[in-house]
Amino acid sequence: MKKHLALAVALAIAPFAASADGLDYTYIEGGYANVEIDTGDAFAGDVEFDGVQIRGSAAISESFYLLGGYGNVTNDDFGADIDFNELQFGLGYRHGLSERADLVTEVSYLRQEVDFPGGSEDTSGGRVSVGVRGLLADNFEGYVKGSYTDGGDFDGDFSGTIGAQFKFTPVWGVVGEIEAGDDVTKYLVGVRASF
Repeated sequence: MKKHLALAVALAIAPFAASADGLDYTYIEGGYANVEIDTGDAFAGDVEFDGVQIRGSAAISESFYLLGGYGNVTNDDFGADIDFNELQFGLGYRHGLSERADLVTEVSYLRQEVDFPGGSEDTSGGRVSVGVRGLLADNFEGYVKGSYTDGGDFDGDFSGTIGAQFKFTPVWGVVGEIEAGDDVTKYLVGVRASF
């Protein structure tokens, strides 16, 4: 009887046990995004946008991966919809620091657009990010990175990112992330599928 019970428990939790296969660089994720922009205007204050973010990564070799993402968030506090869209794509490089941690460097193109009644404004440029990504447990991953965005229409902005993923299975996980810069703070909560 005990053997049957142990087997039943093992089979029941098997879909929820993640393996320690290392860090995945081929995945797609999506979820809820919140963006807070400090306008610098005492009257307007911070403007908050809500919407969705989709991003992904595809390993193209042992060390290199492609990355990309698109976010669309909206604010209607002023009686009309104001949309903030962000597109990013680029190339990443991972260097193993240990069996459970990588140093990552990413170079990407970034385009941001604000659509409002009567017009739109867009900004584009390049971004360089450097950070550490590692397994804190077999099914829990954390990462931190610093980014510098410049060129084109950007004026040399620094930001920092901290995030985590909890894996329910080797494929499915829940992700959360905060990116903070001088005038913009972004929050993301979503689901990731790793391949």
